[in-house]
Amino acid sequence: MDDVLFLSRLQFALTIMFHYLFPPFSIGLGALLVLMEGTYLRTGREEFHRMAKFWTKIFALNFAIGVATGIVMEFEFGTNWAVYSRFVGDVFGSALAAEGIFAFFLESGFLAVLVFGWDRVSPRMHFFSTTMVFAGSVFSAVWIVIANSWQQTPAGFHIVGDGMSARAEITDFWAMIFNPSSMHRLGHVILGSFLQGAFFVSSICAFYLLRRRHQAFARKGLGFGLGFAGVSVLAIFVSGHAQADKVAETQPAKLAAFEGHFRTGPAPLYLLGWPDVEAQKTQGLAVPGGVSFLVEGDFGAELPGLDQFSPEDQPPVRIPFVTYHLMVGAGVLMFLLCAAAAIQWFRGRLFDVEDRSSRFLLRALVPAVLLPILANQSGWVAAEVGRQPWIVYGLLRTSDGLSQAVTAEMVLTSIIMFGVIYALLFAVWVFVLNEKIQHGPEEAPVRGESGPKWLDVAAAGTDPAGPSFTGAGRGG
Repeated sequence: MDDVLFLSRLQFALTIMFHYLFPPFSIGLGALLVLMEGTYLRTGREEFHRMAKFWTKIFALNFAIGVATGIVMEFEFGTNWAVYSRFVGDVFGSALAAEGIFAFFLESGFLAVLVFGWDRVSPRMHFFSTTMVFAGSVFSAVWIVIANSWQQTPAGFHIVGDGMSARAEITDFWAMIFNPSSMHRLGHVILGSFLQGAFFVSSICAFYLLRRRHQAFARKGLGFGLGFAGVSVLAIFVSGHAQADKVAETQPAKLAAFEGHFRTGPAPLYLLGWPDVEAQKTQGLAVPGGVSFLVEGDFGAELPGLDQFSPEDQPPVRIPFVTYHLMVGAGVLMFLLCAAAAIQWFRGRLFDVEDRSSRFLLRALVPAVLLPILANQSGWVAAEVGRQPWIVYGLLRTSDGLSQAVTAEMVLTSIIMFGVIYALLFAVWVFVLNEKIQHGPEEAPVRGESGPKWLDVAAAGTDPAGPSFTGAGRGG
């Protein structure tokens, strides 16, 4: 049974972590598409039209892979976690049905207009479709986060039946939706998605600037990306603090695991460290009482340590501690990059690749897309492992949620099979994404020697002598 439990948890972790590469891209890119296309409608400048068209192609690729990778998890609920599925079926059924009605249909209904409707519908109708696709991606996150948050802080239900046949039944739909952690966690997830989309756009635009390609496009895109990232990273620190306060209130054992806080008392804030589970202490560089101050406003305030919980109810410590600090560290690095970009912006040198500091910053921004991915992935790992040993907090243990008919050999075989399939999907995604990035956006057409082509560089607000128009005339 221990092998089945470990392998089933590993399988779900691998599939959901791979899938979760893509939804934050959809939400973050969707928000930027709305901003870019809205700017085009407001100003009529063709450069924003080209920006929206280019990023729509990237969005469509990401959306397709995200849908393909998300289907598997629904089957795993039934195959590996039958007892859990029976227990939460009434709760999750309503949330997932709402996702299908309010999110999936909305996204899929307008996606074709977003991708193929540029020359077939009016600009305003196309902008409306873009907005609806973005809204659908957000609604999808809303219902998934609500369902997951109910596992963390159950509310609005009662238990029907006993033993293996017990199940949670909704008594108050709105209490289930607005359970104690759902809105805090939702805001954090959406802001994390904004950061992933913003740094993705910034990464590609920085790459173009360093290669001296599509420079007018890259300057505008980098401005959009870094501006959106700067606002989002400031907001996510506020959101993260509010969420940590809620975790301290509703899941104190999880917060103790996050901070490596073994013994009740003032809780230090570890900047760097490693929890020694055997010795029941954490060693490293810390601010004495820092967590106590953040939670209670008092460096000397006592916070519950893991010693307040029976050993069978204590979460693992090392994985939540490391992943939580990875998430926070990635957030700090993103803030520093945005602050450096703001300084270069005010100096008027952000886009100047001849300036040494700007060139260093642009080079740092190219791989910086990995930072929000790391933060989003490690944050979810910390939240889910920190909830253990409960699959529904305080109600159903993870070991009790397993299917009884599944063997370790079955799960291991499916892990290998899905690993191969996902590796192929990832390779396809990287290959097609690279092709689209290397091709780049459509360039602004100019008047050539052979006669006039449709133009107006001046209307786009660019200097014909500035960017290189070597790609003019290519199809997109």
